[in-house]
Amino acid sequence: MSFGFLGIQFGFALQNANVSRIFETLGAKVDDIPILWIFAPLAGLLVQPLIGYMSDNTWGRLGRRKPYFLLGAILSSFALFIMPNSSVLWMAAGCLLILDASINISMEPFRALVGDMLPSSQRTVGFAMQSFFIGVGAVIASALPYLLHNVFGMSNTAGVGEIPETVKYSFYLGSIVFLAAVLWTVGNTKEYPPEQFESYASQEMVEEKGSFIKDVLSMPKTMKQLAIVQFFTWIGLFAMWIYTTSAVTSSIYGTTDTTSAAYNEGADWVGVCFAAYNGFAAVMAFLLPMLAKSMSRKQVHAISLVAGGIGLISVFFIKDPKLLLVSMLGVGLAWSSILSMPYAILAGSLPVKKMGFFMGVFNFFIVIPQIISAVLLGYLTKHVFGGHAIYTLVLGGVLMILAALLVLLVDDVDEAK
Repeated sequence: MSFGFLGIQFGFALQNANVSRIFETLGAKVDDIPILWIFAPLAGLLVQPLIGYMSDNTWGRLGRRKPYFLLGAILSSFALFIMPNSSVLWMAAGCLLILDASINISMEPFRALVGDMLPSSQRTVGFAMQSFFIGVGAVIASALPYLLHNVFGMSNTAGVGEIPETVKYSFYLGSIVFLAAVLWTVGNTKEYPPEQFESYASQEMVEEKGSFIKDVLSMPKTMKQLAIVQFFTWIGLFAMWIYTTSAVTSSIYGTTDTTSAAYNEGADWVGVCFAAYNGFAAVMAFLLPMLAKSMSRKQVHAISLVAGGIGLISVFFIKDPKLLLVSMLGVGLAWSSILSMPYAILAGSLPVKKMGFFMGVFNFFIVIPQIISAVLLGYLTKHVFGGHAIYTLVLGGVLMILAALLVLLVDDVDEAK
């Protein structure tokens, strides 16, 4: 049931590792990049709760959740094909909106599917398995431009305002993999029919029907506590995704010229670094549930977030690009935990019949900090950090460590049973 996440993360990884590069290539200034990224979280803010609510109340020939992640996969594949062919900045920003909205259509039902199909005792492992496939997909996707250049000899440079071949063909391959992986899950996963699901749900925590506003206001306490943790966590992640390319190419490779070989070599290496943290996240996905049994999910998540924060901060001190791979180990540990532990903690506090809706609402606490980041990070980078993106990465690391302290205050009601 989690295999489709390999395809979903192909889309996200290509987006995270290459969109800032595309924006800069098309003429964006470094402090303008965050506001161009704002379309991505706006899409998630609108799409995930809606899709969650709709999938909670759907049953058809394909099932309950599967129709939605199939639709999202088709739309995402189309957007991945169009994105690297953007000729102007506004077109690239528009493609990012379509791509992120489409990925969110697929992703939210996948999260809810694990909550639907697995009992409480298996959910930590279930979300960890999603982390594994996310890591595997992201490793390959993030490294694609580097591999296409160094193994297959494609050009990784282009003229002013042109996207390199390596980036274009990476997106084309991602388009195919995304759709194929989701189709595999659709064809090989059987969801509970309504009668069986009702029987299962009756044994769990079920609430009466309510309105959208009422349900949002009556969020479980655990969900509210996790919201604060997510807020600071995702500002740190957003800073990393937006500014790693600019920070590495300027502070380590010594250039801001997007047509230069040095810039594109640095940008390709960022993709390798992103592949490294995702690869480590995939490996750690199997270890974290074991650690959670010997400690607690909260403690594991706190330790992981501290490691991620230190990893981001350490980039400031690095001059040899190969050492960035060491920094990415900390980021990878944090990423593996971010993809599993909050959802495992959350799922146990949610009413079964509204799992999809609340998983969608939980996305608010991912996209709201991203929107705030899109507005503020560019200002901070330009006016406070003097245009040096490396300081923005350091800020992201500090906020991730703050999130680690806050997670210790969360009530994990499911683990306490």
